[in-house]
Amino acid sequence: MVVSKYSASGNDFVIFHTFLKKDRSDLAKKLCDRQNGVGADGLIVILPHEKYDFEWQFYNADGSEAEMCGNGSRAAAHYAYVNKLASEKMKFLTIAGVIEAEVEGDVVESQLTAHKEIKEIGEWKLFDTGVPHLVKIDNINNFNIEECRKLRYEHNANVNVAEVKNGALYVRTYERGVEDETLACGTGMCASFLKAREEGLIGNSVKVYPKSAEELEISLKNNRLYFKGKVKKVFEAYVSDSDINRQ
Repeated sequence: MVVSKYSASGNDFVIFHTFLKKDRSDLAKKLCDRQNGVGADGLIVILPHEKYDFEWQFYNADGSEAEMCGNGSRAAAHYAYVNKLASEKMKFLTIAGVIEAEVEGDVVESQLTAHKEIKEIGEWKLFDTGVPHLVKIDNINNFNIEECRKLRYEHNANVNVAEVKNGALYVRTYERGVEDETLACGTGMCASFLKAREEGLIGNSVKVYPKSAEELEISLKNNRLYFKGKVKKVFEAYVSDSDINRQ
């Protein structure tokens, strides 16, 4: 089996396409293992669809299936385009709903599924931007991983600390499924955008910087979130059956 390794703002993914839809939780854990596998935050499996350009299965590194992933959507769109599975403009199906994306060279913009504001929890607010995210506005140096881990399990949500400096948005994220801080989280940056905008700190468009320090852009148009930035194909590799089945 040939797989591609992609990086989108520091979020990394193993991607391949196939005609067979099945449970690949165990495969995700093996391929995403950073010591004994390819190493990634998630596995993306691209499948044909009769209505859309394709559908995907998205797995976190721990084998759990996720409804949506912002950076993953951009990596998947680029993979689909370069492998001639879709044109520059495409629509594909996730558990969270239909994603629209456009590829321009190494820059990909995704239109996320409809977002929801759920509730306030003290200084935090819970949003759904395809997956649930807790957000608070604070100095990002106050990101406390133990507090984030506790909140993640209490509310079954990803946890973000965001700060606005010089008109730009800076975000740090603890992700479910990875169970650690990641270099970037697209849906987390979008949830942080909504919180900062709600507090009047930014307008309808902003440059955003995750922990990887790569620049992205988030905008709100007709009450839909658009997420834009570069993606990079890191390498392509052949993974043998013995590699996949290795414990």
